[in-house]
Amino acid sequence: MATTTPEVAEASIAELQAAMAEGRATAGSLVEAYERRIARFDREGPKLNSVLELNPEARSIARSLDRERKQFGPRGPLHGIPVLLKDNIDTADRLHTSAGSLALKDSIAASDAPLVTGLRAAGAIILGKANMTEWANFMAVGMKSGYSSRGGQVLNPYGASFDVSGSSSGSAVAVAASLCAVAVGTETSGSIISPASNNSVVGIKPTVGLISRRGVIPISSTQDTPGPFARTVADAAAVLGALTVIDRCDPAMRSAPARQTDYSASLVADGLRGARIGVPRNSFWERAPQPVKEVAETALAKLHEAGARVVDPANLKNAAAARELGIDVLVYEFKRDLNRYLRRLDASMPVHSLRDVIKFDEAHPEEMLRYGHTLLLASEAAGGVTTAAYKRARAEDLRLAKDGLDATFAKHKLDALVFPGSLGVAIGARAGYPSITVPAGYTEEGMPVGLTFLGRAWSEPTLIRLAFSFEQATKARRPPPLGRPIHAGQEP
Repeated sequence: MATTTPEVAEASIAELQAAMAEGRATAGSLVEAYERRIARFDREGPKLNSVLELNPEARSIARSLDRERKQFGPRGPLHGIPVLLKDNIDTADRLHTSAGSLALKDSIAASDAPLVTGLRAAGAIILGKANMTEWANFMAVGMKSGYSSRGGQVLNPYGASFDVSGSSSGSAVAVAASLCAVAVGTETSGSIISPASNNSVVGIKPTVGLISRRGVIPISSTQDTPGPFARTVADAAAVLGALTVIDRCDPAMRSAPARQTDYSASLVADGLRGARIGVPRNSFWERAPQPVKEVAETALAKLHEAGARVVDPANLKNAAAARELGIDVLVYEFKRDLNRYLRRLDASMPVHSLRDVIKFDEAHPEEMLRYGHTLLLASEAAGGVTTAAYKRARAEDLRLAKDGLDATFAKHKLDALVFPGSLGVAIGARAGYPSITVPAGYTEEGMPVGLTFLGRAWSEPTLIRLAFSFEQATKARRPPPLGRPIHAGQEP
């Protein structure tokens, strides 16, 4: 093992690759270093509780990749890079896939999700599974973000009193605390963007259909999408390229443009110069808490300074109505989509339908019903997706979200809209449009705040360009106050 190695704390993919190329680290030493950080900060110390389980095969995979590097060179930027996956993403190995529920604690997938196939092909190491809000926060109204019956409560590394937010909370926290190089989460409505903002990391929520959802425990076929977390835009872009494996079994992918695996051309330092950025003040910026708004207003000034043409206001048509939309579409789709997933599980599993999940919860109330399961009950009681009520709800979602966004983009000739934190996630999620969140600063109390860029469908290259330029102009992110760094190849 290398004796002199770089710090894994805050290390970028490029820095880790340089260390391996120069013989200062190996994939094996990186895996061991992240495992030690997990032991020190996730299991002990602040006990962040963001990592649900570690891959017992990670070290052997790393050794194999080290041999391959020595013989043939690296496959690409992710060769030997440890990655954590949200616990609703299938891996055909010794890891479990449970969506945080004890009902699926013993479930091992029969095959990799296509996105996992892409990561493995790129040479990434699946380090383990990240804790999450149970059933991707579609279990109960009022359920605390980051809590699951299988994993317990995830904590924010910037302060235990700060909300981790969203359901991909474990993935975001693990990246923020350098418990992995990068991670993958999923979003239906805010579960990438919101935890990225609240934990001071970069999160990319792609256009629905850019990344396959097959092999991901679902909520909604019209809104679900996986996406990456990283500490830098460049790292998030590198992971995004590996995730875009073509999968014709996912209907949403059939309308996707040609697959793009390299977003490096979008990493332009002056990418904001001349860009038209809209500020939707109505029903979004005006709702931000004052401490968040102060950070976001400073970010707007930085956009100006970087050469962007900030259109302020660039209000959305029917914004108030769009903000008040309910979750009817998700209630209808969840039962259908979850039942499709559960039906194919091994016969030994205790649940094969939403109805089975409800019965399991009710049979184990102390463990399963800490927050109740009102959303599970509502979805089970709802009519199917062929009902007139569902069709009306879906049409209204699209009318108020997609049509409203399109009109504003066209009217002001915008490259993107910007939102404080995650306040614009719902309208973008309903439209299926992409967003990217970048650390923008911190409140006086130390709570992280992100700036979210939202674009039209398939505008990921543009959003990455804008976000990278903002990141380079501000360098706003700072590491969480966890203690001294741990070096790869050294004992803590």
